[in-house]
Amino acid sequence: MVGEHAVYNGKIILQSEAVVPVTQREVQSGFYVYESLRVIQAHPVHLEDHLLRLENSAHLIHLDYPFSREEIATWVHALIEVDLVEKASLRIQIYGGKQPQLFITTSEILTYPESFYTEGVKSLTYEGERLLPGAKTGNLLLNYLALEEARRQGCFEALLVDEEQKILEGTRSNFFAIKDGQLFTAQDEKVLLGITRDRVIKAAKLLGLQIRYEAPSLNNVVGGFYDELFISATSMAAMPLSHVNGNIVGKAYTVTREISSLVRQWELED
Repeated sequence: MVGEHAVYNGKIILQSEAVVPVTQREVQSGFYVYESLRVIQAHPVHLEDHLLRLENSAHLIHLDYPFSREEIATWVHALIEVDLVEKASLRIQIYGGKQPQLFITTSEILTYPESFYTEGVKSLTYEGERLLPGAKTGNLLLNYLALEEARRQGCFEALLVDEEQKILEGTRSNFFAIKDGQLFTAQDEKVLLGITRDRVIKAAKLLGLQIRYEAPSLNNVVGGFYDELFISATSMAAMPLSHVNGNIVGKAYTVTREISSLVRQWELED
């Protein structure tokens, strides 16, 4: 059963016992790093890549922990085995401090209607840049506020815009634009280096697209300059955008769907 158990510092516990003290400074400050990945057919997809990014995120914010990638991988597999997990979303979270705390939990896998991929989803823009964008940390207030505003306005995602009016990424996704056989996305140092983002870029190259590490401008996006716009994340592969700030920005998503298909195919082959 998904979610019945969890891992705490290498020990299998009940998920209801996977808690942290609210009085702990690191908890109050959101001083943690985390990774979310998919379990498909009892296999944690791209686990090694996620564990490496977890390590890199911790290094960026000087969060030290004693757990090796090999140990964490073993605990992931132990949790999958004890709950007989076939398909799930799996989260690894490490709080810093004098006694680091590692949790591994599972939940129902995130899925989306097929219409999201055939008709696209709506989005809005929100001004702000994440602190230390290369690290996947507990500093999520900007993401939360932006996504809640998007939901209030009936949108699926919020796109973060910098002071130069360039669209960098989503609150839980990377952002891409396609124009005349070129794929545009923000520079690596400006965004989270998504595991799925890497696969999207690989797929784009296989399909013959030229990669341009240039963040699309807000004016070009809402003005309909690009052929296709899409976002990517572990849960969504490549999902097309139909609207940004109420403006229609896409109708045909041929290349986006091809990229998404390749990303999902590589999940099964991992």
